[in-house]
Amino acid sequence: MRKEPYSVGSYVHVYNRGTRRMDIVRSDNDRWRFLKLVRYLNDANVPRNWERDIGPEHVRRGFARPEHWPHPKPYVSILGYCLLDNHFHFLFQEIEEGGISRFMQRLCTSMSAYFNAQYAEAGTLFQGSFQARTVDSDRQLQYLNAYIHVKNPLEKYPGGLSRATEEFEDAFEWARHYEFAGLIGTSSGLFSALLDQKNADEVLLKGREFKEFSRDVLLGRRAPSDWHILAIDE
Repeated sequence: MRKEPYSVGSYVHVYNRGTRRMDIVRSDNDRWRFLKLVRYLNDANVPRNWERDIGPEHVRRGFARPEHWPHPKPYVSILGYCLLDNHFHFLFQEIEEGGISRFMQRLCTSMSAYFNAQYAEAGTLFQGSFQARTVDSDRQLQYLNAYIHVKNPLEKYPGGLSRATEEFEDAFEWARHYEFAGLIGTSSGLFSALLDQKNADEVLLKGREFKEFSRDVLLGRRAPSDWHILAIDE
């Protein structure tokens, strides 16, 4: 486990992978389950038996929150996320002391329990506790936004990252419609309930500027000189 000290207000890159690099999701049902947990467990006021209140209509409406629940109290501000087969990335802002740790414990524990029940497995799903790196500059923040929302999904682009670089316009549209990363939320609003959109709009690049920045990230032009302090053992 590698974590850096961070405090309320810090932006933090959080990552975890499957134990022994195994897949943490095996189907779209698993992927939707992960997003469902992200949406509803980032809330200290979620009822204990919250899943009883979540029906298909809530998922269809972008993970709507039942109106009779208490006022939400999020653990973290979520600015970005990407789920791939054997790992995930988040861009968080710590908004209460210990919020990131509490949310990640809830998320990883619940996902492990689901996975073990679904596939008759036992033991931990993840390779230890999550890893985290504190963001120290705006350049790092913008790089992470593109890294999480564009470069990571494009690992699944037909032909991989090299082809995505050659076909950037098509590849960016492909990433924009990748259902299990936050870019679809910023571009369509479909899953904006997972993101703190107001916070993201205030601090992250948008529109054409973000797209061109992302192109440069794929071409290797935009990595901060101190990117190594954000990089996590992948």
